[in-house]
Amino acid sequence: MRYIPNSQADRQRMLAEIGVDSMEQLFSGIPEKLRLRRFLDLPRALSEPELLEYFRKRASKNEIDPALFIGAGIYRHYIPIIIDALISRSEFYTAYTPYQAEIAQGTLQAIFEFQTYIAQLTGMDVANASLYDGSTGLAEAVLMGQRITRKHKFLVARTVHPEYLAVVDTYVKNLGIQVEFIDYTADGRLDLEQLERKLDTNTAAVVVQSPNFFGTIERTHVIAEIAHKRAALSITNICEAISLGILKPAGEDHSEARTADIIVGEVQSFGVPPSFGGPHVGFLATRDKYVRQMPGRLVGMGKDFSGRRGFVLTLSTREQHIRREKATSNICTNQSLCALMATIYLATVGPKGLREICEHNVLKTEYAVTQIRQRTKHRVLFAAPRFNEFVVQPADSRQFPGLPLSRFYPELGNARLLCVTEINSREQIDAMVRSLAS
Repeated sequence: MRYIPNSQADRQRMLAEIGVDSMEQLFSGIPEKLRLRRFLDLPRALSEPELLEYFRKRASKNEIDPALFIGAGIYRHYIPIIIDALISRSEFYTAYTPYQAEIAQGTLQAIFEFQTYIAQLTGMDVANASLYDGSTGLAEAVLMGQRITRKHKFLVARTVHPEYLAVVDTYVKNLGIQVEFIDYTADGRLDLEQLERKLDTNTAAVVVQSPNFFGTIERTHVIAEIAHKRAALSITNICEAISLGILKPAGEDHSEARTADIIVGEVQSFGVPPSFGGPHVGFLATRDKYVRQMPGRLVGMGKDFSGRRGFVLTLSTREQHIRREKATSNICTNQSLCALMATIYLATVGPKGLREICEHNVLKTEYAVTQIRQRTKHRVLFAAPRFNEFVVQPADSRQFPGLPLSRFYPELGNARLLCVTEINSREQIDAMVRSLAS
């Protein structure tokens, strides 16, 4: 929206409306010694064409190298152009909350489709109408686990995203919830033996992330089975949602004892641009029997008196809808616009397309790992299966791409976390490897 200044006549009318004669009277309450009685030392005003040219020149300096190899919770994937076209329709981008179903059927249907996609991808019975983001979503899952079990001890893998863990700590520190961490083994996955030792009947839930912060794929079904033997819940966190297109979901197995009870995470990979860190959109999926303890809202589909299909909020346990002390969550947003982006993305690429994108991620990542091992002196850590991220231990102190891990895992020294997705070409990967080998 371009700025259009008010005319002098407009200003006079506004001043008259509020009962003053001049702009000077508006500042009468400011002491004279604090008032500036000279013009600011600013360059002359630019005309509109000059201003646009100024910003074009400034923006040209912000070019970003497309060959980025960093993920760590925010991922660069190809975004179909149809998403921008559809979310820019005024019916969507001006929508806030669909309180009145009779005038919000489009928004409600889009959220219903989002829930359906998430339930299908996770293998769970039901998914909510999205959450603020993945990190607060994980904190909500922990609080949900406490409500279900009435227990206060949580065993959490150290390979869960460290910044997610910081958010969880903020949520639980004054609620009497005890968090104990489970280490990772030499292959980069949760230490199952340590989990067995620490797990007891006082444990509310085991929290694990897959793919974890190192990019390795956890044995979620085995972990769920271990947790259930001690009457604990299994919570699986997912930062890289696009991996659901190829990995067996934690909520799907031939045995219910081997499936997760709550799957929570972030779906930024589904058509939401990185945007310098936000906004994002979280999700939470669970079993039917736990739906009353689920945070956020649930959109359902039914029929009106004429037999026509309609959508409505069927469950609203947010603090805006019920007594605050009875609410399951005090977050008042369902990120419906970002959830719409994810819905359009999934509808556009389809199941086959999503799997093909995942295959590109897997194959390109393995190509990068193989080339680094064969052509450089640097060491790739952790032999467990991985999705699109991997950890490299530099052989020297040169500048190195990726995220430094020493901030979160001091024991890894100068190790770096790298990420390869479908948008990284073979030429870009080869160039990165050449720079590391030179």
